[in-house]
Amino acid sequence: MLKEAIKYIASLAVEAEKPELVTIEGKTYCTKELDRYGKRDMAAPINGTTLTSLVDYIKECSDELHEKMIIHIQTPTTVVLCSGLLEERQRENLFIANADIPYFSYGCEHEQEEFIIAMQSCFLKNGDNELVTKVASNIVNTQQHQYSDDGVTQQAVIKTGITSKDNAIVPNPVTLTPYRTFFEITQPESLFVFRIGERNGYPFFKLVEADGGAWRKLATERIRAYLKEQLKDKPEITVLA
Repeated sequence: MLKEAIKYIASLAVEAEKPELVTIEGKTYCTKELDRYGKRDMAAPINGTTLTSLVDYIKECSDELHEKMIIHIQTPTTVVLCSGLLEERQRENLFIANADIPYFSYGCEHEQEEFIIAMQSCFLKNGDNELVTKVASNIVNTQQHQYSDDGVTQQAVIKTGITSKDNAIVPNPVTLTPYRTFFEITQPESLFVFRIGERNGYPFFKLVEADGGAWRKLATERIRAYLKEQLKDKPEITVLA
């Protein structure tokens, strides 16, 4: 009896594993998720941090590529090399380039030392970089002076000598060129609102993007132009921005 009971339970388990088709409101559904037997495994993508590594892979490993390939510029910091449609109507990602750039938190408050370091390491030395850095570096403790702020311009006290200090107009908006995309292309400059505030008697600084995100379109166009030039002898590669 025990042997028959075990056999019966096993048969129930097998029956439960069998897929069934169910029709609901004219649409057919399967109770199990099915994969085609012998379906080709998808390749794991290679990860890089530069556009150069992507170009080198395409040129040096052409035997791994399909007949038609697509480079999709997803964002100013992410570019993906993918195949055309496979038999399963899927695309295969072969290479993903994610730009390795310094991080700066826009729209957030930064303490003086942190802000000055960021201006030196996260931005190119052009535009109003020197002016913003000078103002931030020479600001006096806000307990010594009350800020003047009309919503457009601010006035702060900055050091002009060992003991003397003068009122200075805080520049706004400012033109800066942060590292925000791949290093192989020219970094797009854009406008920022530069704000100075006070917390517990100490100044803090903030940069807010003021170009409506136009730099992203410009960076994408420059990435596309760079890749088209580097791969001009690869007509089978389509670059999509």
